[in-house]
Amino acid sequence: MSENNKPYKILIGLETHVQLLTKTKLFCGCSTKFGSPPNANVCSGCLAMPGTLPVLNKKAYELALKTVLALHCTVSRFMRWDRKHYFYPDLPGGYQISQFDLPIGLHGRLAISDMNGTFEPKEIRIMRAHMEADAGKSLHDEKSRTGDTRIDLNRGGMPLLEIVTQPDMASSDEAFAYLTELKLLLRHIGASDCNMQEGSLRCDANVNLHIFPTPENGLTEIYKTPIVEVKNLNSFRAVKRAIEFETQRQYQTFLDALESGGKAGVREEIAAHLSGSTKETWLWDENAQVTRPMRAKELASDYRYYPETDLPPVVTSEETIESAKQSLGELPAAIRARYQAEMGLSPYDSDVIVNQGPPFIAYFEEVAQETGEPKQTANWVQQDVLRLLNEKGVTIEEFPIPPKNLAEMILAMNQGKLPKTRGKDVFTKMFESRQTVEQAMEQLGIATVDGSEIEELCKKLLAENPNVSKDVQSGNVKAVGMLIGKAKKINPNINPTVFQETCLKIIQDFQ
Repeated sequence: MSENNKPYKILIGLETHVQLLTKTKLFCGCSTKFGSPPNANVCSGCLAMPGTLPVLNKKAYELALKTVLALHCTVSRFMRWDRKHYFYPDLPGGYQISQFDLPIGLHGRLAISDMNGTFEPKEIRIMRAHMEADAGKSLHDEKSRTGDTRIDLNRGGMPLLEIVTQPDMASSDEAFAYLTELKLLLRHIGASDCNMQEGSLRCDANVNLHIFPTPENGLTEIYKTPIVEVKNLNSFRAVKRAIEFETQRQYQTFLDALESGGKAGVREEIAAHLSGSTKETWLWDENAQVTRPMRAKELASDYRYYPETDLPPVVTSEETIESAKQSLGELPAAIRARYQAEMGLSPYDSDVIVNQGPPFIAYFEEVAQETGEPKQTANWVQQDVLRLLNEKGVTIEEFPIPPKNLAEMILAMNQGKLPKTRGKDVFTKMFESRQTVEQAMEQLGIATVDGSEIEELCKKLLAENPNVSKDVQSGNVKAVGMLIGKAKKINPNINPTVFQETCLKIIQDFQ
């Protein structure tokens, strides 16, 4: 029986197409800008005109190299280009320039975890990462029902890096976590904007089951369902739902074959019921929330790969690799671990901060260094800074409160210069008016109250409320709290904490 107490094990592998963040395409100078009119960003190379020659985009190569290093892949010192043949209307050359046996990266890994404990932390093995030029896009006229299809080749030649995992994920939650961590890593190193709405990140899921022998199914050995590649997945949640549906569909198909064949002939019946290719391609229907059959899965031999004759191989030196490693900086997983080990932040706090990207991380770390209070700083940047960023639609680079000013505000509260109850008022004023802490406090009428003034106020209120001293002396320290409201009415700038501590000291001295 499987670990999830089900009579089967789920095997999931993901193929993720990442559009590298370049201004021009992989083998020509056409723009990669999204949203241009159809066929506006094309040239003779994109259109596969006779006599045109591809030229490798150096920036795309550098971003791909950084990515495979961040994924702990082995870099191919000798990288070759290949032609992958298939005949789609949106592929005018009849082939795609890709990589077959000598891709840019092999045998990597990406660690995933879940704060809610849905699954144990694990490493997902990366089988390969290869560069390729994207195909165009077919636009089907489904409204008029004329059957017309228009071709937009703006995407044709876009620089892609396809990252292929081993079937190491055992649930839709693990697949979702992998994609989330991969997206974070890609954006962190600047390899891609990962905008799924613009096609910068696309994913196919390969799903199959290993069904274990049980007395009920009559199997004598593990039965493996055909591998189904699910396409047309436009969001991470769609990937999750498609995997969950496909898992149940494959198991129900097995049960249907079992019922029709009976235990005695179960293997023969299943083999007949699921005959054909051991790999299939299905589409995810987002509206119906089901997978639908598309075709038998193509194999490598179907594509008739052969070396690209118009592009020389790329030789990557050790110096180039070391330079790319240095440019990576500290990666998200290492930053989260450091925040928890050195700053005492929770896994949740660490994850929220790191997920916002390098500029936000730099902002947080500068404030935390100034205050010496990483947890308090984490609370402010997660709750208040992030709230304003989302409400106002601005980036952290555009945020009008510099790290130094936020740090000064936090220190002012810790030192008793700014009542903690007025901290959010000052923060809002600093944001709206681009003011310093002192300027915001002055405009809001918040003044620092001298210690002697607080002491005189405590003595006055204690004298007017003698029962408070008696209650405190009897052990009810919280009785002082009733005086805070009276003190705030006399002087709104009173720091409640300092006032309470001063009152307790006065009562203790008179015992």
